[in-house]
Amino acid sequence: MAAPLRIGYQGEPGAYSEAATRALFGDEVEAVPCDTFDQVFEQVESGAFDRGVVPVENSLAGSIHRNYDLLLQHTLHITAEHNLRVSHCLIAHPGARMEDLRHVYSHPQALAQCEQSLSALPGIEIHATYDTAGSVKMVKESGDLTAAAIASARAAEIYGMQVLVHQFEDEKANYTRFVAISREPATPAPGVEAKTTVAFAGVNRPGLLWRCLSAFALRDIDLSKIESRPLKGVPWQYVFYVDMGGASQEGPGKRALDQLREMTTFVRVLGTYARADSTLVDSEQGQGE
Repeated sequence: MAAPLRIGYQGEPGAYSEAATRALFGDEVEAVPCDTFDQVFEQVESGAFDRGVVPVENSLAGSIHRNYDLLLQHTLHITAEHNLRVSHCLIAHPGARMEDLRHVYSHPQALAQCEQSLSALPGIEIHATYDTAGSVKMVKESGDLTAAAIASARAAEIYGMQVLVHQFEDEKANYTRFVAISREPATPAPGVEAKTTVAFAGVNRPGLLWRCLSAFALRDIDLSKIESRPLKGVPWQYVFYVDMGGASQEGPGKRALDQLREMTTFVRVLGTYARADSTLVDSEQGQGE
């Protein structure tokens, strides 16, 4: 029997990244927790992991910039994406009471997604940590009945903790987009709606971005996202990331990228992959950053 795929993700067991890993690859894989996003990328590139799964944006808090930077720093490819419904819980020790809470711990993204709910709790001190599920583990190990964490219901179950509040996030339409990364590129099956992520940069002149985007607009190519990040080593110059509908190897997408290369200093296709299913998964329903 072949060994199961080793898939790296950032966080502790019960993290939303673990849920996305299993949604993308199934329950038979070996999901390996890592301390940092950097470690996920490094282990995939070295061959220690077969794949990695990382978040790139949240529908409320925006992009996870570190992972956009890492996509450019490493020679890896996006091979799949998944949109995970994120439903946060306020989690504390069994027997803890809301009125006794003084500290709340979680990942900065989760804290941002629960900002209004947290502001309704009087006298609370907020602490940013490396991971949502890891925050539950920290509170568990501390034994502090005045401490709580924000994480998934699955994390509470794993660590034997109590959910004080379900759906603690400010907006219920809260989704995180995860991507799978691999050493080899993917080729979407025929008939599957494809999506491509591209990074490019050029000399900063008036109209540069308009001309670059026109390569897609003239061919009626949908751009579902555009993101800019500083170009390292060149102050006030930027790398642009775009998600475009279609494949990069043929048709309008290929022609758009050929034109884009004529106007820029570099173009890199970060991956062509199947567009995520429109059926979104609720992390509260056993699919539990």
